[in-house]
Amino acid sequence: MKTVKLGKTGLKVSRIGMGGIPIQRPTEEEALKVVEHALDLGVTFIDTALGYGTSEERIGKAIHGQRDEVIIATKTWARDKATALEQLELSLKRLNTDFIDIWQFHNISTFETYQQVTGPGGAMEAAQEALKNGSIRHIGVSSHALNVALKAVSSGQFEMILFPFNFVNNEAADELLQLARKYDIGFAAMKPFAGGRLTDARLVIKYLLQFSNVVPVPGIERAEEIEEIVDIVNEESTLTVEDLKRIEDIRAELGTRFCQWCGYCMPSCPQGIYIPGLINIHVTWKLWPHSTWFSRHAETVKGGKNCIQCGECEEKCPYHLPIREMIVKSIEFYENRAKE
Repeated sequence: MKTVKLGKTGLKVSRIGMGGIPIQRPTEEEALKVVEHALDLGVTFIDTALGYGTSEERIGKAIHGQRDEVIIATKTWARDKATALEQLELSLKRLNTDFIDIWQFHNISTFETYQQVTGPGGAMEAAQEALKNGSIRHIGVSSHALNVALKAVSSGQFEMILFPFNFVNNEAADELLQLARKYDIGFAAMKPFAGGRLTDARLVIKYLLQFSNVVPVPGIERAEEIEEIVDIVNEESTLTVEDLKRIEDIRAELGTRFCQWCGYCMPSCPQGIYIPGLINIHVTWKLWPHSTWFSRHAETVKGGKNCIQCGECEEKCPYHLPIREMIVKSIEFYENRAKE
């Protein structure tokens, strides 16, 4: 597979990366095989995070004996120096490595959290210390907010950014990508499939490969997923007129404001509602057999009825969605389908 330079890090990475969230779902044996298969196919860039459950530990086991062939990016949720150093040690242990290629500050999507991380006593001080002792090689940041991402890229403090980018949510295509090029900041695209809303892998990957400084990082759960994506990358084909028309049709159908399954809303919900599953039920209605749809969503809808409209979820949503309204509409959608 072709490789690209990840900005000023100087790291040569595969043209496509692997996102580590989904490998929490299969058994450990299955997850290790998926990572190993990705490596066999030439994928050398893997993105994970301390907050991704068993992801780091599974990746650490899968890359055993091949550490020098893999570029690992992981993340810390910490905002202060002391906690960040503690989390770094835990990530190193889970990944079974003595260094991390790119250590990222996770979801810096408000100026308040940006200041916490970069200000006195912030997590950036931990990163600078870790750079000096060799525990990490490069500093990155992930964000879901364009204005904060622009500040981070132009600050001179980061060498890489991880930001949502796909042909529906493409606000990064203009100013942010240009700024990343100007400052030679590595750019990795999270959410290339828009949290599962985009299902045509060929369109998704071909669209992103237009941008020479973008490394798409799709979340991978099954071996056949990475096989399909690698095949598309290796084709080296470009978007056709028909592809562009299809993209415009999908944009018109989906709009730009929808849940991307990031899950940041869930820990804040005092009622424990499975928010992403609930507000996306109209999507799965089109994809699943209806008997399966009703059985799978029954408990989710039941839980949704416990919503107290407190708005905690909306404060945490990086896409600023009207979640309370979406919950009400989703419950109505379920009940209306049940009456048909």
